[in-house]
Amino acid sequence: MDSGLKPYERMKDSGLEWLGEVPEHWEVLNLGQIGTFSKGRGGSKEDERQSGIPCIRYGDLYTTHQHFIHASRSYIARKRSSHYTSIKYGDVLFAASGETSEEIGKSAVNLIRSEVRCGGDIILFRPNREFSPKFLGYATDCRSAIIQKALMGRGFTVVHIYTSQLKRLCLALPPLSEQIAIASFLDYAISQTERYIRAKEKLIALLEEQKQVIIHDAVTGRIDVRTGKPYPAYKPSGVDWLREVPVHWNLVRNGRLFIQRNEAGFSELPILEVSLRSGVRVRNFENSSRKQVMSDRDKYKRAVKGDIAYNMMRMWQGAVGVAPVDGLVSPAYVVARPLAGTESRYFDHLFHTNEYMIEVDQYSRGIVKDRNRLYWEDFKQMPSPYPPPNEQVVIANTIDHIGQSANAKIRNLQQQIALANEYRTRLIADVVTGKLDAGEAAKALPDVDSTMTTADAMRTESNTSSAKFDSAESTNPRQAGT
Repeated sequence: MDSGLKPYERMKDSGLEWLGEVPEHWEVLNLGQIGTFSKGRGGSKEDERQSGIPCIRYGDLYTTHQHFIHASRSYIARKRSSHYTSIKYGDVLFAASGETSEEIGKSAVNLIRSEVRCGGDIILFRPNREFSPKFLGYATDCRSAIIQKALMGRGFTVVHIYTSQLKRLCLALPPLSEQIAIASFLDYAISQTERYIRAKEKLIALLEEQKQVIIHDAVTGRIDVRTGKPYPAYKPSGVDWLREVPVHWNLVRNGRLFIQRNEAGFSELPILEVSLRSGVRVRNFENSSRKQVMSDRDKYKRAVKGDIAYNMMRMWQGAVGVAPVDGLVSPAYVVARPLAGTESRYFDHLFHTNEYMIEVDQYSRGIVKDRNRLYWEDFKQMPSPYPPPNEQVVIANTIDHIGQSANAKIRNLQQQIALANEYRTRLIADVVTGKLDAGEAAKALPDVDSTMTTADAMRTESNTSSAKFDSAESTNPRQAGT
């Protein structure tokens, strides 16, 4: 992607190694020089109501990807509002704690023009000179600001950031008119990028849906994969969710297709795990954020390549798959060895259909529904459609081919989305730090709501308050002579 922007003609050294040069007419200041800080205060989640005064909580900042707060997801009763901190249009809110570098000091600018409050664990910054709030939103949460905030954080699992540190957060600041132009350009450019991303995400959803429809129709006999058409003749299956099956198919209980494998003592084998999305795979401890030492490998069950393994508690969600290699699975898993004439790949696809997972839920049992387990004794009683063995292989091969093709397209689209997100991140950083000049590009854009400044908001608030006072005075019963 090419923004078409060019560098500024006249630059100067910012005095900061990480920032480098900035436009000659820009200032480089830290937040402590341009505004004041205060700590948010507020009650608990128990104060939340369906309506009332909007309230921003620190958790809301983590889900604000666009650097701005346009609306609140929670409200508090007016009688409780004095327990919370009042915020104004243009205030910058920083999360006072986080776990990742992106979360530490995660910030967003308040663009709600009505009365609004914020809760605790938020640090509030209010500029004492006129700014474009949208420029501040982009500047305080761009890549260079995120890096600065991450270095300021203190702690291990939960990292905290403090007012004394945020005062040192440095920004490159252009004149107000240029701030407005930059904000207008970024609003437009980012909206275009997001439209592009949404279009790619829709394509991914369509490909996933198409893939699932093909798999469902193939494993339930709706379509003959060899012809792409329905089979010539069907018969009742006797199972409600399956309805009819091809006349030459049978309905067989799983106990006649698989036998339980319950073998332990193979501690030299790799550990396998069952993923909801990718089936059975070898667990990679090196890349895991939570490395584990397997001290009881002898208790783990052996699964041979081609076996079906499923998580007893989560098979109803799709936690089932075919073992790609010989390995070990948790004692909480069931391992089913396919008998002669059983193609595991076909049944793996069948077990992932929505209708079959609903059946799994019906056959599972336990004291609490969301802790139900599908035991082997119940799994082997479940009926499954059974095509002839050679047809099972043809169906599995066709599905694998279609899946590989669809997955390749999906990976390509995901890569395009990743590049678009990286473009957006870099564009914001380059423009708000003065590496690229967006002034000329902004002049050619349609009008967008990026022009209101903090001073405009203060004047609007003052005029609104005066109007309310004047209105109250004019309707005073004593002044009206009543």
